[in-house]
Amino acid sequence: MIKRGIIVIFGVLILFSCIFALNISALNTLSQTKEGDVLKLTSQSAVLMEPLTGTVIYEKNSHERLRPASVTKIMTLLLIYDAVESGKIGWDDEVVISENASGMGGSQVYLEMNEVQTVGTLTKCIAVASANDGAVAMAEYVGGSEIGFVHMMNQKAKALGMNDTNFENASGLDADNHYTSAYDIALMSRELTQKYPEVFDYTTIWMDTIIHNTKRGAEEFGLTNTNKLLQWYDGATGLKTGSTSLAKYCLAGTATRNDLDLIAVVMAAPDFKVRFKEVMNMFDYGFAVCKKYKDPVGSQEMGNLRVRRGVEEDINVVAKEDFNFVLTVANYDENKIKKEIVLPEYLDAPVVKNQKIGDLVYFYDGKEIGKVDIVVLSDVNKARFSDYLKTVFENYVR
Repeated sequence: MIKRGIIVIFGVLILFSCIFALNISALNTLSQTKEGDVLKLTSQSAVLMEPLTGTVIYEKNSHERLRPASVTKIMTLLLIYDAVESGKIGWDDEVVISENASGMGGSQVYLEMNEVQTVGTLTKCIAVASANDGAVAMAEYVGGSEIGFVHMMNQKAKALGMNDTNFENASGLDADNHYTSAYDIALMSRELTQKYPEVFDYTTIWMDTIIHNTKRGAEEFGLTNTNKLLQWYDGATGLKTGSTSLAKYCLAGTATRNDLDLIAVVMAAPDFKVRFKEVMNMFDYGFAVCKKYKDPVGSQEMGNLRVRRGVEEDINVVAKEDFNFVLTVANYDENKIKKEIVLPEYLDAPVVKNQKIGDLVYFYDGKEIGKVDIVVLSDVNKARFSDYLKTVFENYVR
């Protein structure tokens, strides 16, 4: 009887062990399941990013080096906007089209040699119609030559941390050493759209016209955007398509809904429609699982600190900027976000304006999610002997 009981207990223990093992196995399988399995993307590489914070929400082979085709022109556009901002060129500058630019072929707006177009018009042609001839004309104008411009492109890529990238031309035509990754495309898309949101004035154009002024006179030419997201997805704002026989189909898409911006990139999609479908699927996923939290604390006072051996006894401190964070939890609860001010007991003079002296730390459900620098509002010089005498005298007079 005792033996039978022992056998039963032993059997139950084995049964529970098996069930427990199965549950652990199931949990491990779930934890190893990536969003790619859920989204079932067929593109070779992809990434979904929230641009304000740079949060990567989804990725698939995001650092694989692939041919980007005309998505390359995002960098071309970025350098054009940089050149305008620096005062190097202006939107109304007139650009004379070279023989090299006019003979580019591929996706083009049929610019003729010696034709004159403004920087603004050529930029529109690049953003809307993916004009290879327009891209090369602007590369020559900004960089002195396309080779010089490509050097600028690679310098900018390095500065942005695009470690999977090397450019060989400004248009994206296939070249053996011309490559980038979905993640790097998201990085340069982020830089362009965050630094120059006015680019959306061009990338949201569906149809427009330009005027060719040639020896034959003025001729109107129609532009149609290559980005079908503008017609197919509510909230789409851009950004750039690309395709060649070797690169297959690429797309860097941007969209905005409920004050949340997203960048979705696919590379080497198998056909024309799949690249749009899979970017839209990523957008749907991102807008469903992401919530943006913003705390407008920039310049708000965070306290007052004592200053030792300074001409001032204390100084006000403020948060340097607003706090932004993207939460991807299923049951987002803003009440679970807490913040804590971390400051020293005092400061030693001298103190320099905007000097970081502490942190405003944010937590979600007890876990740290980010922080904002706390800085001082003004300079505080170190007190000299004459300053101490002045203080003693003023106290005595009182």
